[in-house]
Amino acid sequence: MKDKILILCTGNSCRSQMAEGFLKEFDHELQVFSAGTNPSHEVHPKAVQVMKELGIDLGGHSPENVDKYLDKSFDYVITVCGGAKETCPRFLGDVKHHLHIGFEDPADATGTEEEILKEFRSIRDEIKEDFYKFYVEKVRSN
Repeated sequence: MKDKILILCTGNSCRSQMAEGFLKEFDHELQVFSAGTNPSHEVHPKAVQVMKELGIDLGGHSPENVDKYLDKSFDYVITVCGGAKETCPRFLGDVKHHLHIGFEDPADATGTEEEILKEFRSIRDEIKEDFYKFYVEKVRSN
């Protein structure tokens, strides 16, 4: 049975959604979910846009509340919050491994449309790199 992974953030609209998309792309047999402690009303349109540039469609995703998963067990729960102003959520359900792989929130980016997209792409690329490293070192090797 492939690992069951929950990616946890506050809004579940950018970073956790992108990480979920990448892990599912790396290994279609993984059971990957993402959730937030204070979920947004939609996945951030720019997160959808920059992931689509790499062939990963988040268009059908919607932010979910972590409460939905409290009665489930996971091999990994990974928090992805990054900024000092953010409080990383805690997952109190049945978990074998808690990890933190943090990223700044691209939704906080300001500037021109192109500058904001550049920030989303930069964070997307960091997420891809760090979650591929996690996948190779922790998941695929098992």
